[in-house]
Parts: sequence; structure tokens; C-alpha cells
Amino acid sequence: MALAQGMRETRGALGRWRGDPGAVLRAWVIGGLGFATGLLTGVLIVAMIVQPDFSPVLIPGISFPIDFEDYFSVIARNGLVLALHAVACVAGFIAGSSLPLQAQHMTGLRRAVHERARPLAFAWVVCVITFSLVTQTFILGSTGSQLAAALDLSPGVLVLTVAPHALVELTAVFLPLAAWTIASRRGEWSDLLAATFATVAVALPMLIVAAAWETLVWPGLIEMASPMV
Repeated sequence: MALAQGMRETRGALGRWRGDPGAVLRAWVIGGLGFATGLLTGVLIVAMIVQPDFSPVLIPGISFPIDFEDYFSVIARNGLVLALHAVACVAGFIAGSSLPLQAQHMTGLRRAVHERARPLAFAWVVCVITFSLVTQTFILGSTGSQLAAALDLSPGVLVLTVAPHALVELTAVFLPLAAWTIASRRGEWSDLLAATFATVAVALPMLIVAAAWETLVWPGLIEMASPMV
């Protein structure tokens, strides 16, 4: 129902954006980069604070030769996060645009349910954003602490080695949330379905490039930086 309701708004938004795609894309990328930078900062702080796990660490390209499965697993992992954020963006469209339109044509209990569902949908999106940021910060920070200890590197140096691909992939997966944030500030809820399609289309090539860097180039950076390799 959300897709059917939003197709006209989606076509209209895409038509407007074709007039100046650079400005629209620039705003999304800046927002995604802001999320990515904040997340990497949080990862660094967690990696410096938590007690490292000294279990053996297997790094593709260093511990064993890289194959296509390793490359695909990186894309799949980041693609799952992108999908979660894209769903949150669609939920923002449903809450901000689709539900109010549907409620106008209803009466009684059905109208009340649709009107009450809107704040719940907004709350769900906020919970998704918070969950994504907190869990990624803790998991990546804990993994960073373990890797830094195993490679005899400081967490700061380790973050510098991953920054080239991490900033690209994190910016990519946070593009839908950047679009949601911008739309929520402007009240442009009807544009969010179009933004979901557009941000995912932009993010996928970025994830492919970042995965290639992570599997093919990053091991070489680790070998240059670590005295243990």
C-alpha cells in the first residue's frame, strides 16, 4: 500500500532531483559522512577503553589467501546494514506521508489507529537508528581492540589503516538515514520513498569498491604498519 500510495510522489521527487542531482547527492553524502565520522570516533573510543580479547585473529589476505567468498561476505555484511537503514527510510515515508493520507479517508476506529500509528512509526525509526549506531560502535570497537592487540598496533593507527574503506562503506550504508534526517527537518516526508531508491542505488557501487579495497589493499597496509606481520 505504501508503494502504491507513493509512486506519484516518488516520480515527482525524482523529476525534481534530475534538475540538480549534485545538490541532492551532496547533502546526502555530507550527512552520511557525518554519521560515518561519528561512528568511527565512537569505535576508536571503545577500542581504547575495552579490554582486548587475545584470542587468535584471522585476517583474510594475511592469515590465509583471499577468495571470492571473503569479498562477497564483506558486501553481504554491509548490505544487511544498508537494508536495515533503507527499511527505516521507508518507515519514515509511511509515517510521515502515507499514513496521514490514508487516515483522511477513514472514520472511527480505523482512523484513530492510523493516527496513533504515526508516532509509533517515528519512534521505531529512531530506535532503529539508535540500535544501529550503538551496536556497530560497540561491536566494531571491541573487534578493533582485539585486532590492535593482536597486531601490536595502537587503536589510533589501526583506525587510520581502515579509514580509507571504512569511511566509504559507512557513508554508503548511512545514506538512507541521512536522507531521512534531511527530510524530517524539512518536513519532506513524501520524498522519502524516492530517497530510499536513490540512496540504495548510490550506496551499492560504493560498497563494492569499499569491499575491494578492504580485501585487496587493506592487508598490505596492515603488513606495513604492524611489526607482528
